[in-house]
Order: sequence, then structure tokens, then C-alpha cells
Amino acid sequence: MTKLVHFTKKLVRIFIRPMRGDKGEGGVIVHPYRGYGSHSEAFIMGRVFRQPGRLAGWKQGGVASDLVDVARRVVRHGVRDARVDIRLGATHATVTTDRDGYFHAHIDITHTLPADAIWHSVKLQVVSEDDAISTETEIYIPPASTDLIVISDIDDTVMYTGVANKLKMLYRLFMEKADRRTAFPGVSALYRALYGGAEENRKRPMLYVSRGPWAIYEVLETFFNLNHIPVGPILFLREWGMTIKRPWPRKAQDHKSDVINNMLALYDTLPFILIGDSGQRDPEVYTEIVKAHPDRVRAIYIRKVDNDPERDAAIEVLAHEVREAGCELILAHDSVSMAEHALSKGYISEEGCEAVREDTRQQQQQ
Repeated sequence: MTKLVHFTKKLVRIFIRPMRGDKGEGGVIVHPYRGYGSHSEAFIMGRVFRQPGRLAGWKQGGVASDLVDVARRVVRHGVRDARVDIRLGATHATVTTDRDGYFHAHIDITHTLPADAIWHSVKLQVVSEDDAISTETEIYIPPASTDLIVISDIDDTVMYTGVANKLKMLYRLFMEKADRRTAFPGVSALYRALYGGAEENRKRPMLYVSRGPWAIYEVLETFFNLNHIPVGPILFLREWGMTIKRPWPRKAQDHKSDVINNMLALYDTLPFILIGDSGQRDPEVYTEIVKAHPDRVRAIYIRKVDNDPERDAAIEVLAHEVREAGCELILAHDSVSMAEHALSKGYISEEGCEAVREDTRQQQQQ
């Protein structure tokens, strides 16, 4: 019973986390997600919604306050046709929200951005509502030295989440603290090696995709920092959109494919490496990406997380299809296998590969 109570409290706090950031204020709120772009265009997404404020007597903290914030979140609603003013330095644009209050801004950058910065501040203001609260977010733009972009799944690829076991995945997702979430042996060194490249100073964009909700963003960021994994810089999560009428997350069948296609279009001169696991549909999704975009993907690394011969055979068929399209799909039992292939292709340094071997040995001995 104690664990059930703790689990319930944890879910409530995750559910109301977006409410804590507004300090109890009511009105029209802009909830932006981190953006990304190039020196010629930027992509920013978020949601505009209206919510009631917390009464003066309800101070933040405690069960009663949490229940008040639950009620505030349940009754908040997206603001349709709200006009959002977006300012990135001298670049200015205005977008309109959809029927649920979401906006997806694709902005042409009209001025020269600082060459020595990769993070750029963006100001957002809802100009169509008198009681709107302004906010800021950041967009990431890769450095000029970028030669390769890495897109990786998170769940059962970077860290154990038990994707094959849904209850175990939910427990690890919502119950375990960041310092208790376990990274696969060698992952930290592998991603640092890919980040640095053969020259060890490339600072490649490392983009991560998860089926998890935006509410766990801070937990994932802490996990990456604790394990010295280059966050670099984007986490593509999902807005689960849970309400009383629909208490279950939205489906995410196309989430990963959409993210990758958007990145391929935005960084249309750069090749990619895709990393995933065998537990879900990563091999199938990545194979379709390669077929649709020949010569854009250098390698696909699939972490083997099951002992299913039929699944192995199915992935081998996909690997053959990928080879015919000019790419390679590697079904890897560990991080070392990925690193050794990456070294053979010149994607990482010998020192980086050795670090993966050593990191794997140390973690397996613990």
C-alpha cells in the first residue's frame, strides 16, 4: 500500500509539473519546447493555453496544493487562433495556434547570428490576449564544423526502460530517480566518441528521441548529465495530451519517423547515423528512412535487447534491404560492436573506441 501511495503521488507531481513553472499565475500561458535550426531557418514549437490561477491561500507545496494544481491543469484548455509573437534577435515572426492551442513555427532567419554561439535565445509573447504571460526559450544551431548528425532512440537504447515489459517501463519511467536509471555499458563513452568524431573535436549534434512525455524532460536531462552523455542538445519528446476525457497518451507510431524526416530536410547537406534497439520498430522505421532518402544515412546501429531468433531473422532481412540502398545496418550485442564498426568507417577515433571498450569492461565488472 505504501508503494502504491508513493507511486500515485509521483504520478500526480509529474502530471502537475508544468503548473509549477507558472508560480500559481493564471491567464494565458505560452509553453515552448526547445527549438532547433540552421543559420537560415529555425523551428520552434509549443502550446498556448488558458488556466486559472492558484488562490492566495494555497501556497506551493503539500498534498492540498498538489490537488489544486491537478484541478488547474484539468480545467486549462488550449487557446485556438492565438497569435504568438516570436523574436530571435532581429528576426521577427508571428504564428497562429491550431484548434488545440499548438503552434509550429518555421521561421526564415533574416539576420546574421553570432558564429561563436550554438544556443540562441528566443522571446515569445501572445499578442492577441491581454492577460498573456511572456516567456523565453532557446534554439540550437550546429557549428559550421559539423560533418555528421547522430539521432538516437533513448528507451532501451541509451538506458534500460524495459520496453518489452510495459509495466516495468512505466515503473522506471515514473518511479526511478535519474541517478537510479541505468545506462547500458559503454554508452557514455560511445556517445562521447561519436560527439567528438575521428578528430575528437567535432561537437556533432546528438539528437535524442523518446516516446516519453515532456513531463520527464528534466529527469532525462539529469540522467544524461550524471552519466556524462552529451545531451547535445535536443530531446524530442511527446505531448501526451492526457485529460479527464482521454486519460491515455496519444499514439506515437509516426513520432520518430516525423522527427528524422524533419531533421533530414533541415540539415539537407549533412549525413546521419541512426541508433535504436530491436525491442520496438526502430529497424523497420530506419529502413524506410534509408529507402526514402538514399545516401543520407551512413549507418544504422540496432542494440539487441531480446533473445528472439525470429526477430533476429527479420532484422537480417532489413539489413539486406539497407545494404542494397547503400547503407549498413548493424545488429549489435553491445556498445563495443557499434564502436568498432564506427572506427572502421572513420566515424570515431581509436582513442574513442578504446574508451568504449574500457567503459564496458568496468561497468560489466560492477
